Amino acid sequence: MHALVGRTARTRWVHLVLGGALLMPFWLLAQVLVSLLLDRRTLNDSPGALYAQLGAYALALPMAWVVALLPPVRALSAAAARTLAALPGGELAGAPAHGWAARRRTAHWFTLHLALGGLVSGMSLGLPPMALVVAAAPVHGVGGPGRVVLRAFVGDRPLLGPLVGSAVLLLLVLASAGAGALLARCAPRLLGPTPAERLAAAERRTLVLAQRNRLARELHDSVGHALSAVSIQAAAARRVLRRDPDFAAEALAAIEELARGAVAELDTVLGVLREDGEDTRPRGGGPTLAALGLLVRQLGLAGVQVRTHAGPGLAELPVPVSREAYRIVQEGLTNVLRHAGPVPAELRLELTGGRLQMELTNPIGADRPSRPGGGRGLRGVAERTAALRGGCESGRTADGTGWRLAVWLPVAAA
Repeated sequence: MHALVGRTARTRWVHLVLGGALLMPFWLLAQVLVSLLLDRRTLNDSPGALYAQLGAYALALPMAWVVALLPPVRALSAAAARTLAALPGGELAGAPAHGWAARRRTAHWFTLHLALGGLVSGMSLGLPPMALVVAAAPVHGVGGPGRVVLRAFVGDRPLLGPLVGSAVLLLLVLASAGAGALLARCAPRLLGPTPAERLAAAERRTLVLAQRNRLARELHDSVGHALSAVSIQAAAARRVLRRDPDFAAEALAAIEELARGAVAELDTVLGVLREDGEDTRPRGGGPTLAALGLLVRQLGLAGVQVRTHAGPGLAELPVPVSREAYRIVQEGLTNVLRHAGPVPAELRLELTGGRLQMELTNPIGADRPSRPGGGRGLRGVAERTAALRGGCESGRTADGTGWRLAVWLPVAAA
């Protein structure tokens, strides 16, 4: 019963009446055309007038279909259906229809809406008065017209008037509910995004997710590295502040330098987030392997002494490869600082066979937990290498006392 007279049924009836109102201009124009095609005697005849009305109705629908090819019709129809037909907003397209496939589907919906709306509107205007007249048939003095109507359908039985009147009203309710349900069923298919639009939306979502992952990696590797180094250097400076002021001053200077660099990189990332437009790729660069010496010196102040073996040709690397290689080394050394503590590390970088080979090894600290799996850092390393069609592997060394991170990046991928 709720489906027939509930809130959804009522709003869908309003939606159908709106369709009937939208049909009126086309129907009036079609009436003019039909009156030009038929002679006056036919129009004055009862069956002829009925056929003229039906002909005007049939002629109005193609005219409405043509008008519905305009791009804004889809957005307006979707808004009306979403509000009045109780349809989920995510199933309908909110943008104008630009492709011809979307325009044709919108025209089909618009024509169906107007066709059903015209019928329901006509029934809403004619059937309630008819039901009242028929229901009053048993009443002497006022039931004459109702008895005439009943006589045409059920014979001379005026006592059936209230029952027939109720049946007429029920017919209107069923017709309205059925038409509303049909429109609700067809709306997602006719007013929803086309397959091409769904594909384009999926591509946009993929680009947004890729950009978010890129920004997350940049924040994790740059700001995360700086915070890790700053916290350890601040703790070391606090411990030796009285007995070794020179070391404490050097550590504080390194903290200042790290903080300044982290703020600069954070501004770069936030600048990308604030950019408008469709091109959301990160602008500018970032540190490359040319800044590796500064990174090693900063780690040395934090207690991680890095022995670096750099082969020839690294200065000629393409900037994208050099930048990603720096971030990978930065993440690897930060993991050493986080998980192994102040232990020595060994870094090898070689350019052989068109590939950049990087290997970082360090002993596992006795007072630190081992790294059986990877966190966000190692996942970010894997994402960076995959973006350049490279590879990486990490795990314990063969003797089980150390940790090894190996990465290879094809130079031609840039």
